[in-house]
Amino acid sequence: MLGASFGALAGLGLLLVARGLPVRRRPTLEQRVAPYLRDTAAPSRLLTAGPPAGGRLGQLGRRLADRLDTLVGGATSIRARLDQLGEGTVEQVRWEQLVWGGTALAVVLGLGLLRAATGTPPAPVPLLLLTLAAGLAGVLARDRALTRQVVRRRERVLAEFPTVAELLALSVAAGEGAVGALDRVSRLCSGQLGSDLGRTLTQVRAGATLVHALQDLADRSALPVLRRFVDGLVVAVERGTPMAEVLRAQAVDVREAGRRDLIETAARREVAMMVPVVFLVLPVSVLFALFPGFYGLVLTA
Repeated sequence: MLGASFGALAGLGLLLVARGLPVRRRPTLEQRVAPYLRDTAAPSRLLTAGPPAGGRLGQLGRRLADRLDTLVGGATSIRARLDQLGEGTVEQVRWEQLVWGGTALAVVLGLGLLRAATGTPPAPVPLLLLTLAAGLAGVLARDRALTRQVVRRRERVLAEFPTVAELLALSVAAGEGAVGALDRVSRLCSGQLGSDLGRTLTQVRAGATLVHALQDLADRSALPVLRRFVDGLVVAVERGTPMAEVLRAQAVDVREAGRRDLIETAARREVAMMVPVVFLVLPVSVLFALFPGFYGLVLTA
């Protein structure tokens, strides 16, 4: 069985090498005569689409990524999370899922072959099922990692949002307009929310209206507190109400919301905070309190 496995791997490697070798084909009659019959000059090679990156291996990777997208699905969810991150494409995520799944599959298969080489070959069917499960776990792990990136980014945005809201209120109260305040705050803030405001300003400078750009910001973030802030700012822009008062009230509401979230988080983690006290500190304290007496009883006996 071990020899057959190594033979199959060697044959697969030789097949991939043979497919990657350049094949030289003789031009057809049409290709040789066409340059002399055409009236227009041949297009420049710099303007034509070149070969896909990665050659045959890149084509194979893209086909596998397309097949994975067809089988797994969820491209809409991945695109929404990438919009929140502001970087990456669905194709890149699919390719990374293939890499993660292939790595996990190769590791499990290699461990199985290593065990077979040591003299205790595993059963073929369980090894095949375990290998497929490892590949699927690698694919799902990359999707889970993307979700964790989005969650961490939301946490950073929520932490930065009260300060950004107050800076916007101060800028507008100092005489800046809505676009000027956004520009100033995006240049002063170097966090995630500052980069989101920079993207909003880029849309405005590209021709989009301020209201549309702000609503796009709220849709990308998918945070209720930011959506309420944007709605108040949009109402102030459309109706011409004093923006400084609106932003100041919104900043106060953001601070209160942050305080409530902090209290709720502390209440949810109260039980988790009791675990080290009950299972670590309390037993050690009891042990230190009872050990002298127990030791004295042993010496007396």
